[in-house]
Amino acid sequence: MSKVTVVGAGKYGSTTVQRLAEADVVDEVVMIDIVEGLPQGLALDMNQSRPVLGYRTLVTGTNDYVDTAGSDVVVITAGLPRKPGMSRMDLLGVNAKIVKGVTEQVVAHSPDCVIVVVTNPLDQMTTLAAEVSGFPKSRVVGQAGMLDSARLAHFISEKMGVDILSVQAVTLGSHGVTLVPVPSLCEVDGKPLADVLDEVAIEELVDRTRKGGAEVVALLKTGSAYYAPSAAAAAMVEAIVADSGAEMPVCAWVTGQYGIDDVYLGVLAKLGAGGVVEVHEAPLTDTETRELREAAVAVKAKVAEMAEVEY
Repeated sequence: MSKVTVVGAGKYGSTTVQRLAEADVVDEVVMIDIVEGLPQGLALDMNQSRPVLGYRTLVTGTNDYVDTAGSDVVVITAGLPRKPGMSRMDLLGVNAKIVKGVTEQVVAHSPDCVIVVVTNPLDQMTTLAAEVSGFPKSRVVGQAGMLDSARLAHFISEKMGVDILSVQAVTLGSHGVTLVPVPSLCEVDGKPLADVLDEVAIEELVDRTRKGGAEVVALLKTGSAYYAPSAAAAAMVEAIVADSGAEMPVCAWVTGQYGIDDVYLGVLAKLGAGGVVEVHEAPLTDTETRELREAAVAVKAKVAEMAEVEY
């Protein structure tokens, strides 16, 4: 029996649960949250949509980690957004405490699972989950590159007025300002992006991608993105559960690729039953390689900040 747990029943977490249930790729999806009644009510509502949409996956809502036992994959969405007056370090401390506590529960009840982290700040939280769990680094992976690549693909499609499915976009590096666009691996209708858009246009799209989350937040006024992020997280889980070996941009542990060592960084990797099956060292231009190495240095500096935080 295949089982996936999603920690956090907010909009990101619950939408991830919905996508996984409707994909009908596992027997059960467990949604756990500290708020009593919230995951149970959402699960009941989702389960009642099964006969309408024709899928069998059962959603279980709970406040008790006992119900998550034996999960094949656990997605950690739990965490707080940055609030007015809260410093970045304050947010780091709050979410580190949450992710540490969640990871300890995950290890106790699902010691053989793969952990997918989506809580921000992503690079630090993925590193923390790996350290706290003691799992092999391949079994802890973060979601960011899938989302950033999807955003870039959408912006390219919108800019050029082309079919979204004709666009292939890849971003690597960190999530945010140190995101590394990879134009050399981006295509439109099989043509290199640089052949169909000039350098200035590409940089404008990349800059918009870096600020993609903030753009959504500014429009919503309250809350943040969850449709595209949940789609990205669900795609990763599906690849792991199916042991598909699908290659996608994820936050994975890098061990020498691109001349980079010992850091969780956005790279192309194949996902399967054990998590990250292989990190693919894609051919990059000299500029792209330099930017990726600079992103790695920036991530290591951010991870070092964890020593200053109590959690």
